[in-house]
Amino acid sequence: MTYAQMSAEERKAEYARLQKEFDDLKAKGLNLNMARGKPGKAQLDLVSDIFSLMQDPKDYVSDGIDVRNYGEMSGLPAAKRLFAEILGCKPERVLVGGNASLQLMYDTISKAYTHGLLRSERPWCREEKVKWLCPAPGYDRHFKITESFGFELITIPMTDYGPDMDAVEEAVKDPAVKGIWCVPKYSNPDGIIYSDETIRRMAALKPAAPDFIIMWDNAYCIHEFEGDYVEFPDILALCEEAGNADMVFEFASTSKVTLPGAGISCFACSEANMAYMEKLLTIQTISFDKVNQQRHVLYLKDKAHTLELMKKHAAIMGPKFRAVVDALDKEIAPLDIASWSRPKGGYFVSLNAMPGTAKRTLALCKEAGVTMTGAGATFPYGKDPQDSNIRIAPSLPPVEELEQAIAILCVCLKLSALEKLGI
Repeated sequence: MTYAQMSAEERKAEYARLQKEFDDLKAKGLNLNMARGKPGKAQLDLVSDIFSLMQDPKDYVSDGIDVRNYGEMSGLPAAKRLFAEILGCKPERVLVGGNASLQLMYDTISKAYTHGLLRSERPWCREEKVKWLCPAPGYDRHFKITESFGFELITIPMTDYGPDMDAVEEAVKDPAVKGIWCVPKYSNPDGIIYSDETIRRMAALKPAAPDFIIMWDNAYCIHEFEGDYVEFPDILALCEEAGNADMVFEFASTSKVTLPGAGISCFACSEANMAYMEKLLTIQTISFDKVNQQRHVLYLKDKAHTLELMKKHAAIMGPKFRAVVDALDKEIAPLDIASWSRPKGGYFVSLNAMPGTAKRTLALCKEAGVTMTGAGATFPYGKDPQDSNIRIAPSLPPVEELEQAIAILCVCLKLSALEKLGI
């Protein structure tokens, strides 16, 4: 029987039972964290042998380049080849940076703001208004970047196939709209893979702004934890075919392949964009950490070897995601008070609670010792109009702790739903 089908007396009795269960869980004094998509200790241990490399002096030479010295601002050629193979693009279109692709994304927006992009008529700081498209639910750190520069954030609804392209195509008719955030494979948090049609329409956009940019964050491009590896199209090639070669910057990193705090990242773009960005970056830095780039080249070797490593990550991640979905299926599905995604890759489960209950649910979770991403974080300005979406990040806790955390979440979902229905 669903909660909506219960009588007032039945709901009252159920609430009293759950309150007792909640008090018992709270008394355990738990401190469980599912706030961010951080790899767990087993994943970090899996790849920590990366530091045993580079014991021989010859390991510090790559394509005749001494990686310990200045130079090669856009990255080691070998590292560019590695990322190009993974992304399916040309090496000359890749710039390899430090450990965080987020830093490269911020820097791209910052340069657009202070200097303009290749096709800009003026720096964005001199525009009367800059608007930015934000598919939601989406990645809170993306939204924060563009919000921090004072852009007006415009919510674009997500569908099962990616951003609502009718809404995108209509929005880009406004010359103040300068770009869009995209996570095309296992989107954060819904775990959606953009359809081929969505990607083709994205590449073929004809924005009114000549310097409109697609920020294509391919963060989970090789991050399956269930089933076979899913190929994805080269967005750079598709944009070029559509006459939009300079309209996209693609980002990726090894943050959830090797070590988040000690990995490497990249962006890929047209040759013309690369020349423009290199000119600006040369003033900013002499080079990124090429020793670490070489370490990753020696460790990951090529795409095939990297995908074999990702299967080992999947063996750790898969049981965690199954624990979440199994608990929701058992405890929540029969009550008809929430729905959730069933991703096969990425780092999150997106849960849509009964409208008006997400904040209350997460407040109860915190009270019981479970920390999760704040309600509203997956929408621009942190404001979920339905107060419904909850992002679950199962990766950090061991399975035993995760099962405890999800049990608490289920109790809190039930309590907040009953309160909303009236008890």
